[in-house]
Parts: sequence; structure tokens; C-alpha cells
Amino acid sequence: MRVARLMTIACAIGITVSATAAQPPAPASPPNPRLDQYKRDVGLEVDAQQENIQKWNDSVFSFAEPGFQEFETSKYLTGILKQNGFSIQENLAGIPTAWMATWGSGKPVIALGSDIDDIPQASQKPGVAWHEPIIDGAPGHGEGHNSGMPLQIAAALAVKKVMEQQHLQGTLKLWPGVAEELLGTKAFYVRAGAFKDVDICIFAHVGSNLQVGWGDSNGDGMVSVEYTFKGESAHAAGAPWRGRSALDAVELMDIGWNFRREHLRIQQRSHYVIPNGGDQPNVVPPNASVWYYFRETSYDEIKKMWEIGNNMAKAATMMTDTEYTMRVLGSAWPGHFNKTVAETMHANIEKVGLPTWSEADIALAKAVQREMKVPETGLATKINPLRGREAIPDEEKRGGGSDDIGDISWNVPTVTINYPSNIQAGPGHNWANAISMATPIAHKGIQYGAKVVALTVIDLLTRPELVTQAWDYFNNVQTKNKKYVALIRPEDKPAIWLNKERMEKYRPEMKKYYYDPTKYKTYLEQLGIKYPTTEKPAKPSAQ
Repeated sequence: MRVARLMTIACAIGITVSATAAQPPAPASPPNPRLDQYKRDVGLEVDAQQENIQKWNDSVFSFAEPGFQEFETSKYLTGILKQNGFSIQENLAGIPTAWMATWGSGKPVIALGSDIDDIPQASQKPGVAWHEPIIDGAPGHGEGHNSGMPLQIAAALAVKKVMEQQHLQGTLKLWPGVAEELLGTKAFYVRAGAFKDVDICIFAHVGSNLQVGWGDSNGDGMVSVEYTFKGESAHAAGAPWRGRSALDAVELMDIGWNFRREHLRIQQRSHYVIPNGGDQPNVVPPNASVWYYFRETSYDEIKKMWEIGNNMAKAATMMTDTEYTMRVLGSAWPGHFNKTVAETMHANIEKVGLPTWSEADIALAKAVQREMKVPETGLATKINPLRGREAIPDEEKRGGGSDDIGDISWNVPTVTINYPSNIQAGPGHNWANAISMATPIAHKGIQYGAKVVALTVIDLLTRPELVTQAWDYFNNVQTKNKKYVALIRPEDKPAIWLNKERMEKYRPEMKKYYYDPTKYKTYLEQLGIKYPTTEKPAKPSAQ
């Protein structure tokens, strides 16, 4: 939910499977006129929600909330689900912005999820083909996470309508990926038992094409660890010898890690920021912290990197006569995705096909690609073959991003659908990846992705052999020789304080830009943006 830097966003976060040889198509199911009619009906129900899709997507885009601060987003989405008969379990896994919505009864239990958080400093006017923030420095949907839950809600409401009409048994569950950019919640959902009764999980992540894959993934898993050092303050000019600098310890740990990089595996990725480097230059910092992401291809390799980090921190304290503590802020297992469900979904992707892009859509895409200095390929026009492998040899992996959907994929048969609401142009986690996300490109991609999800859920509800086959793959292939062990420890808790200060700073101004669908047909209209805006205004000439 990653072979080249400029691949689709979904590739950038490491949830797609390897680009291997295309798989032969799954055997076609026998003719089933009743199932065909259900699918026609559910497709029409999705199409009937076109206006809602636009409204839901644009609203979440305007809230623009980073991890653990998705209060407006969750209030808005759960309100829609409550109005449509879903019961809501709030405060899922002790996380204020997390929830589980449920409707229906009996088996199978199908869980539909997608992430809802955004990126710091990625504020961007939609439909404008260059960097132009709505609010300078504010967060924005530079990963496109505003679109996934509107997709899943549209699919769920369409399926619910057909289930009611045809008296179909089954349970629908919808849940948000809170703080995915912090890899902050899904392992806690698993620990809380949120998926213990789920039969199949369908996850959605924005991309630039309509696709699904199965098997082992090329991306890394990871653990997110903050090291906090404690020293002693002193006047940095008057009596520096009486101080013990916690910042020195941070810097020495970082120096040590950067020298060690040369001798780590090619598959690893590691990066850090210093959230606390002291108070002011004339005070020896009595405390300081550094926050690391340690990424690798397996649980064992992640643990090895983590232990190296711990040793670096200990060595830094020995050099500076300081102390350190450590806390885990998030984690993610490398994903593995279900073959049976992916084959079923891919067949529906081929039925649905890709949206018809307008000249304006293509003009925006090419303008963004030109701005980002990547090939001007426009938007997707061809469905890719289904790809996947049960296992990718470790020597073929070259590292990449992570997504904590991996933790869920090792507890219940799971697939991730990518849908074409974004433009293949931005580097990921960037303002450029927000440009399309409240435009007709996003709306069309959501509609077509929702249709694929809805058709796949109808398959799972009416063909019980698919659920049996999915669990056979899960039990006898995926987990036969590898069992899930959480990277979070029993004492670890969700880092719900993260981004709080950021939103206290920006939310008052951001509220002025919340989308009001009672006054404006689209968010573009509210912002006064002509679609597409592809030509930069001329700079005033010097006098």
C-alpha cells in the first residue's frame, strides 16, 4: 500500500510486490448470472456516489492533518458511516483518532482500510502545477492519504446496498490507518485484537495506476526509535567544564552511525532527525534526542540494526559521561500479500479498466511532470499484468519504503489496491504529490478504485471457496515457515503526542481553508483555482 525513484507514490512507500514476470491468469469461475447481476448493481451504486466521492475527498484534503492529529478527519468520516448505519468503536487500541466501523452480521468478515494522515510542510494548492502552498510551512496531503477512506466508504456503501437488497450475509468493517507516515498504529491494532475475527483485509493506497500484486514485497520493514540523552547544564562560556552535553552524545551517535553505514547491508535504509538539540547556544544542553528509522528486509535484520543503534547510543554516553533512554515510536513488518484475493481483484480491475482522462487532466499531469523534470508521460492508459512471487531472494532486494499494513498482512489474508488518483511525477512525501489530490484526477481514480473493491467484496461474499483458498495460501504458503512476532514491545504505547505542537501552531489558520460543500461545488472552486493551472504567472519586470 518500488524499483525506481520516480515510480508511483505506492511504490515510494514500499507496499507493492516485486516487478517479476507476469503471472498466468487464474482459472475463470463458472458462469454465474446472479453474481454478474450483483456486480452490475454494485458498480452502478458506486457510480451513483460520484458527487459524494468528490465531496468526501476534497473535505479530507482540506483538513490536512498529520499523524495522531487526525481529529477533524476521523470526526468527518465516522459521521458519514454513522449516518449510514455503521456502529463505531472509537479510541481503537487507545488511539484517540483511531476507530473501527462495523455493519452486517455473520461471515465472512471483510475489513476495508486506508491511511488518513499527511506530510509536514507539504501544503499545496490543488490543480496548480508548481509549488504554491495554501499555508506556507503547514502540513498537506503530499502522500495522497485524503483519498483512500473516501474510496473504501464508497465501496462499502455500494456493497451494503446490494447486501440489503439481496439479503446477503456478511460483515463489513472499515478502519483508518492513523499515523502511517510514523508507522505508528497498525502493530498496536493487531496487539489490541482488532483483526482477530477478520477473514479478509482489503487495503487501499493511492498510486498512478489501477493495480494489485501478491506475495513477498520489495520494500523494507522497520522500527522507529527515539534515543534521549541526559547530561548536565552549565554556562557554555563561563563554566563549560561543569556541563555534560547531551547534544554531544547525539552528534557522536550520529557520527558513529554514519561511519557504520558503509558496512551495513545494501538492503538497509536508515535516517534520522534531531527533534531536540538543546535550548540555546549559551546553555550546555542537559537533554537532547535523536529519532531513527531502522529499515531492513526481515524481522531478524531489523532487530540487528536496532541493536547496533543501541550500542551506538551506549558508546556515545561513555564518551560524554551522559545517560540515555530509548522509546519505540512505531514499527512495520515487511508485507506479504495474498495470492487468491489478488487474482480475484485483478480480474475485476480488468473488468473495470481505467478512467477516461480529459484534456485538462492530461495537461495538468504533463505540466507537473515538466515541473519535476521527469518524462512527460501523462496519465495511465494501460492496465499492467498481475505480478507476484511467493518469495523474493534477499540478494535481489535493494531496500525501500515501509508500510505498517505489513503487520496486518501477517495476521489475516490481505491485499493492497493502488488506484490512479496521483501523477507519476513527485518523489513521494512531497508537495508535488498533493497537486492532483483534490482534482478530477483524484475523483476519477477513487471512483474506479471503489468499483474494483466493491466487485471484489461481492466475490468474497458470494463465493466462500475464495475465502477458504485465501486462508490456505496464508497458512500453508505465507506463514508455513515464518511467523509474526511484533517489533513493538509489551511496554510500548502509541506515540499520540507526536505532531500536537505542529497542529496547535497551524490549525487556527488551516480552519479558514476547510472545504464548505454547501457553498462550493469543489474545493478548486472554493480556492478560486482554474483547472488546470499550468502556466506560471509572469514575474514583474524590474523597474
